[in-house]
Amino acid sequence: MSDNVYAVSKVVGTSKTSIEDAIHNAIATASKTLKNLDWFEVTETRGLIDDDKVAYYQVALELGFRYEK
Repeated sequence: MSDNVYAVSKVVGTSKTSIEDAIHNAIATASKTLKNLDWFEVTETRGLIDDDKVAYYQVALELGFRYEK
């Protein structure tokens, strides 16, 4: 195991299409600001129902990013 130090940031991604797209959207957006992203953990999954159908998927993630040495 390496001797890296990590910070964790919580983000929420959304998508009209799928949970997977919500995850990809969250990581793609966060990676524009956060560098050295190494891992993610899905901590919550929610959705919005509209007219008896799934309208949005919402996924909370914890992103681990490594501090530079």
